[in-house]
Amino acid sequence: STNAIGKITNLNGLDNLKILSVGRNNLKGLDNLEAVAETLEELWCSYNMIGNLNGAKSLTKLKVLHMSNNNIKSMDEIDKLSELAALEDVLFINNPFRESMETAEYRIEIIKRLPNVKKIDGEPVDVDEKEAAGV
Repeated sequence: STNAIGKITNLNGLDNLKILSVGRNNLKGLDNLEAVAETLEELWCSYNMIGNLNGAKSLTKLKVLHMSNNNIKSMDEIDKLSELAALEDVLFINNPFRESMETAEYRIEIIKRLPNVKKIDGEPVDVDEKEAAGV
């Protein structure tokens, strides 16, 4: 964290990597994570310029995704995480799509797209929210 990294590269050989912290850099995307897709459980990438979640789709073991203060403009990007069954803790504060919605509506939309999520932006998901989301 806190470097001038513009791109994630060469994670080959990191066969046991579980936590990757690349916050406060110059990342625009989450590409080149395939080498750690089978082991990575936590990805901390807040305070970057990330505008899409294409590279996160392969992270089948991911439990925690903290990416506040980035450049995700559309809730459609969250749909790209829908197949990550282990994902339970997400943080999207200060992304354009988040700031354009009321908190309750935003939380319901996240739960609809990520039905296994247990914590959103540091707050636990409650039974009423799950019911409102239809999950």
